[in-house]
Amino acid sequence: MGIYEELVERGLIAQVTNEDQIKDMINNGKATFYIGFDCTADSLHVGHFMALCLMKRLQMAGNRPIALIGDGTTLIGDPSGRTDMRQMLTEETIAHNAECFKKQMEKFIDFSEGKAIMLRNSEWLKPLNYIELLREVGACFSVNNMLRAECYKQRMEKGLSFLEFNYMIMQSYDFYYMFQHYGCNMQFGGNDQWSNMLGGTELIRRKLGKDAHAMTITLLLNSEGKKMGKTAAGAVWLDPNKTSPYDFYQYWRNVDDADVLKCLRMLTFLPLEQINEMDSWEGSQLNKAKEILAFELTSLVHGEEEAKKAETSAKALFGGGASGEMPTTELSETDLADGAIDIMSALVLTGLCSSKSEARRNIQQGGISANDEKVSDIGRSFTTDELKAGVVLKRGKKNFNKIILK
Repeated sequence: MGIYEELVERGLIAQVTNEDQIKDMINNGKATFYIGFDCTADSLHVGHFMALCLMKRLQMAGNRPIALIGDGTTLIGDPSGRTDMRQMLTEETIAHNAECFKKQMEKFIDFSEGKAIMLRNSEWLKPLNYIELLREVGACFSVNNMLRAECYKQRMEKGLSFLEFNYMIMQSYDFYYMFQHYGCNMQFGGNDQWSNMLGGTELIRRKLGKDAHAMTITLLLNSEGKKMGKTAAGAVWLDPNKTSPYDFYQYWRNVDDADVLKCLRMLTFLPLEQINEMDSWEGSQLNKAKEILAFELTSLVHGEEEAKKAETSAKALFGGGASGEMPTTELSETDLADGAIDIMSALVLTGLCSSKSEARRNIQQGGISANDEKVSDIGRSFTTDELKAGVVLKRGKKNFNKIILK
């Protein structure tokens, strides 16, 4: 099985411009391809993780990736998938974010000996002369066609700024520039980028009379059709300071039963034969599949040692073992009243609930447990002896904290 066929079987490919040519190129290691990453935050997130894994797979098959840090296009802001205009970032913030991206990408992609290239599109976008750009590139774009693009169509009702309207032209120019200067013959991206990517292939065809190719990656959606990689607290980040290795592990450990095999296929490097054997798994076996998924992905992002720590901590929480790296709140005597602390105060102190009224509501709804026993009494309190031994509080399935008296 070639790498293209494997990508198809893993469910990673959404749309392609010319399947036969793309299949031949990537199966035979002839693709120099790029994926762009706009610097809208100081960390990559789970959505980027899919793209990085694709780059890694294709590099392992002998193809050459270009990781394009979009510090130039970030100055404009991609309207794709947005209902409003992105916040405009300062150049200093974008430069800081770009450096953060660079460090994270180097964990996934081998940039040694020319095996991959990392570029910043500000190098060629910022020096552009506006009138020259309009004459050279603007004449190749039809406003009518641009407005039919999905990324613009969904914004027309609420308003689309002229700044954002230029984004497609800038992204297309990236491909055009790298095709000429770096031999880049293929662009990959999320399925929501299809219109922008076609703009690049068409610009190359019209200006240079040559073929370039585009392929989109399937968006990572759950069984309800919602984008994965988000929690109630926000995005799931690759930076351990923004999403801890434990929280990262727990996110994948708690995916729905209906999503676990899809995630194993799309995100891990486990052999397809091994994953296919799990198709018949049910009940507790699916929990095992989730543990495999969580361990594999945490190892990829944070290393095997952190993955083992997270696994140990999770088993401690759900299986009653040692506490490992469990989030912990240390209490002092001043936090106690008459040698004890009540459950609602403890939930607020640990941050599991934002207020005592929220704590009361969660207890009454059966969403709180202490040391794996459901708490139904809002007057429950913990004594000094209990606190010295440590009490694991849990809200729902995913949120927990160990309280211990210093």
